Formats: sequence, C-alpha cells, structure tokens
Amino acid sequence: MKKIEAIIQPFKLDDVKEALKGIGVDGMTITEVRGHGRQKGHKEVYRGQEYNVDLLPKVKLEMVVASTRADEVIKTLAGAARTGKIGDGKIFVYDVAEAVRIRNDDRGESAL
Repeated sequence: MKKIEAIIQPFKLDDVKEALKGIGVDGMTITEVRGHGRQKGHKEVYRGQEYNVDLLPKVKLEMVVASTRADEVIKTLAGAARTGKIGDGKIFVYDVAEAVRIRNDDRGESAL
C-alpha cells in the first residue's frame, strides 16, 4: 500500500476530486494548509502599507491506495492539478505498513 500526499492550489481541488472519482478513488482526507516553495510568496499593499505574503494558501490531499494503483493515481492527480505555472504543488509517496478499519478490524488493502 502507498500513501499519496499532494499539496495543490486551492482552485484546482474540484478538478482533482472529480478526476480521482473518475478512476474510482473515493477515500481521501483534505486539509487547508499554508506554505511556499520556490514561489516564495508575493507583496500586497493594504491601506497604503506594503506587506510580504510568504505563506500562501494551499490544499493538502492524503489518500492510501493499493500499490498497484499508485502510478495511475499519481498520474491522474498531477494531470488534474497542473496549470504549468510555478506553485502548482508537489506529490509525495510513502510506503504504508498496515491499515486497519476500526469498525470491523479489516486489515491490509481490504481496510481501504
């Protein structure tokens, strides 16, 4: 099993959810986060005062999928989130040793 964690632009969330739903991925956790990479933020003027906005709003998606589906999910996710501009985000992939469904103690991929 693989845990796929993606940091994307907030306005791409609906596109990504629809694309993942289209390939049968339903379970995911979505969190609103703030941060920056090479984008490094931008300057804004508010009431005549200039402010450096260096922590930009992003969305983090987390999902655990079968190892055999990881490449398909990553390709679909990246395609739906891509704008071609700096700040599109990142995808991280981790190995998952075990998954347990709390309700009935299912284990492994059957718990997904």
